[in-house]
Amino acid sequence: MSGPPKTSTPKIRLRGVTKRFGDKLVLDGIDLDVAPQTSMVVIGGSGSGKSVLLKCILGLITPDAGSIEIDGQDVLRMRPKERDAARARIGMLFQNGALFDSITVAENVAFGLLAQKKATRAEARKRAEEMLAQVGLAASVGDLSPAELSGGMQKRVALARAIAATPDILFFDEPTTGLDPIMGAVIDGLIMEQVKRMGSTAIAITHDMASARRIGDRAAMIHKGRIVWEGEAASLMESGNAMVDQFTHGRREGPIQMELRR
Repeated sequence: MSGPPKTSTPKIRLRGVTKRFGDKLVLDGIDLDVAPQTSMVVIGGSGSGKSVLLKCILGLITPDAGSIEIDGQDVLRMRPKERDAARARIGMLFQNGALFDSITVAENVAFGLLAQKKATRAEARKRAEEMLAQVGLAASVGDLSPAELSGGMQKRVALARAIAATPDILFFDEPTTGLDPIMGAVIDGLIMEQVKRMGSTAIAITHDMASARRIGDRAAMIHKGRIVWEGEAASLMESGNAMVDQFTHGRREGPIQMELRR
């Protein structure tokens, strides 16, 4: 007996997304589909356009051309209020945590709930403690300042903040940067647990190939602003694509050449 029919509408769909900064073409007609409740990992070298792509979907940068759909609705053509509501469903784990030093850990975790007036301070504190528990941290950690935490704990707090509002879309920007291999694996495990628990759709950008294979269902490589390969994340190390193989194995020789700055 077959299961329920799969929806044909991607959770996130990009078509022809283009962005230029002055003379530099950063995104050159990006096409990408991310199915509901799947995790997409985007890899690529520094300056390839990965972060700009995320910022376009988040609404931090407006593309010059193309469409960005969430559940079939083009967010670029929505009214501002509708666009804000669509993007409020996105949780974000920033590369360096991006925690606010001037407030406590608990206030960091509940920041979005308080800013959007979705909870009282008492409710927000309770929610923060629940989210800290989800990432393996005691409630007492909520009273500390971010500066009192190790790098791994800061990543956990940042993940707790990203999931506090139960978003149905999660973005991860280099989630294991600055962590040792064991802590990186711990953070990846927490990410996978939370994505599965909430039934969220996720996009992660990373240089860490072990992380990419752990957290990704599918993967795509971006080079010079274009998607040059897409496939199963498990096949990243033996993709058969010369660019992907050079990047994932860290080879000096290959079709990707470092550009000299003049």
